Amino acid sequence: MAQIQDQSRRDALQRLNQTLLQIDPYILPPYPNLSIVSGPLDPPLLQLTLSQLLYQQVEQYSHHEAIVIPWTGARWTYQRLWNESNQLARALLKYGVRPRDRVGIMSGNCERYIALFFACARVGAICVTLNNTYTATEVEYALKHTKCRMLFTTPTIARFDNEPLLDRLHDEDLHTALPDLRSVCLIRGSNGFIGYEEFMQEAESIPEHILDIFDGIISPYDVANLQFTSGSTGNPKAAMLTHHNLINNARFIGDRMDLTSDDVLCCPPPLFHCFGLTLGLLATLSHGGKIVFPAESFDPVATMHAISDEQCTALHGVPAMMESIIEVEKPVGWTSELRTGIVAGSPVPRWLMERMVEDLGMSDFTSSYGLTEASPTVFNAHTTDSLHARLTSVGTVLPHARVKIADHEDRIVPIGVRGELCVAGYQVCRGYWENPEKTAELLVRDEHGELWLHTGDEAMLDVDGYCTITGRFKDIIIRGGENIYPLEIEERLVQHASISRAIVVGVSHPRYVEVPAAFLLREEGGDKPSLDEVRSWVRKVLGRHKAPVHIFWLGEDCSDEVPLTGSGKIKKFVLRDVAEGLLKER
Repeated sequence: MAQIQDQSRRDALQRLNQTLLQIDPYILPPYPNLSIVSGPLDPPLLQLTLSQLLYQQVEQYSHHEAIVIPWTGARWTYQRLWNESNQLARALLKYGVRPRDRVGIMSGNCERYIALFFACARVGAICVTLNNTYTATEVEYALKHTKCRMLFTTPTIARFDNEPLLDRLHDEDLHTALPDLRSVCLIRGSNGFIGYEEFMQEAESIPEHILDIFDGIISPYDVANLQFTSGSTGNPKAAMLTHHNLINNARFIGDRMDLTSDDVLCCPPPLFHCFGLTLGLLATLSHGGKIVFPAESFDPVATMHAISDEQCTALHGVPAMMESIIEVEKPVGWTSELRTGIVAGSPVPRWLMERMVEDLGMSDFTSSYGLTEASPTVFNAHTTDSLHARLTSVGTVLPHARVKIADHEDRIVPIGVRGELCVAGYQVCRGYWENPEKTAELLVRDEHGELWLHTGDEAMLDVDGYCTITGRFKDIIIRGGENIYPLEIEERLVQHASISRAIVVGVSHPRYVEVPAAFLLREEGGDKPSLDEVRSWVRKVLGRHKAPVHIFWLGEDCSDEVPLTGSGKIKKFVLRDVAEGLLKER
């Protein structure tokens, strides 16, 4: 009976804490303090589609430069972006694209990528942004899974050849494999497909006023973007992000950086990733600023030139990017107007943050935490936060978001105690595209009916609401800001004739923070493949960044006994320590 009464009191205290936090989000409740907090309720959420947002900005900043792409020479004003995306939208209609149809894009950062993104939004189509490191096999899976009607791509992406994909798209059996894919357009070149310029000409047969019809059809709560996130089940999952998700998250991100229409953001991260698309493009455009994408894919030299040439005031990047940029020799006459920006994607070492301030002038940089499924940002520091706060935390929760730290039984833990970070609010995605099972694992309603996104990340809150990410509940490997899930690598490795078992863990790396390493068991009687052979085997099917950097042979480099939990699960944290120890001996 006493236990029931104690539990009843704890439940009552939790409900009281939740009520107090809704009334005054930044005042944490009295003893006992629980790790649950809500962001401020101002400013109010915008109720706009992406097309309406762009039009609103065109009305105010028509002749201001919106996007600059040094490697193509493009310098587009807000008006030019509006005109180009509208013409592209009419061409999409000519090709049969309709609301909720999926349109895929696999390309480097360029002005045409941005125009296509807004063109899809204009007609209510869903833009499927594909990772540039995908192999032809991975692209085919993504196109089939999302039932894309069209694909836009390029013969090359920076220094990487895209011909294997183009060859596959020319195959006679393609329609059998991808029955929904009707057309392929090359953003540059043609290679037997329709070219971008030719595609744009198709808009001439569609009256401009037709687009106005879609203003009454498309809702801010419609899905606008599918972003793939690596799947622990072996296949990537596509998070469904709405206009409402993206616009409001981008606006609050820009607010945390104090962005204005006078700011110029240098954005090396890719547009296929939420860092480049939401934290970069949409955060800048929602504040009337200018964004510079210095190269087709990350290029530290081009980035250093763009910072000076375009007088950039902000810079984004994952830690590995920032380190590479800092190491580049500054060009003659180089100057910096940098003040702010975001460094995120993986833990940021103190020395790197200090170099960002000293070498680049980013005195107002902000730390951040997010995940694709949360559109993506949950926590972000203010530029006015102390340097200590920005070095040791990811800031405070964004407006209209709600977070809690829970234990394995979903009980909210006290302030200062580690647990799983869970998120609720406007920015939570609609789930995974055509994957109800994984959606049900991701999004869970509590006993009060509130929907929570379970991040799988371990974190803790302090008494002022600042969050520190302390680890991961899952075994994600974060290589230079890119999430890699071990299972898909393991499944590929065991397909090799000489490998009977594979266990992949993350090990530390001086530049990428973490890289994949594989423990392998040789097939009885099989040959022993070299590291290069193993890496090549993985890269035939998976992206190059997923190939193991190190391999260890069970029974040769280390014991063949794999450490297991009582329930038979592999203790990967033990193997991670073993790997680190073996690397020190090499």
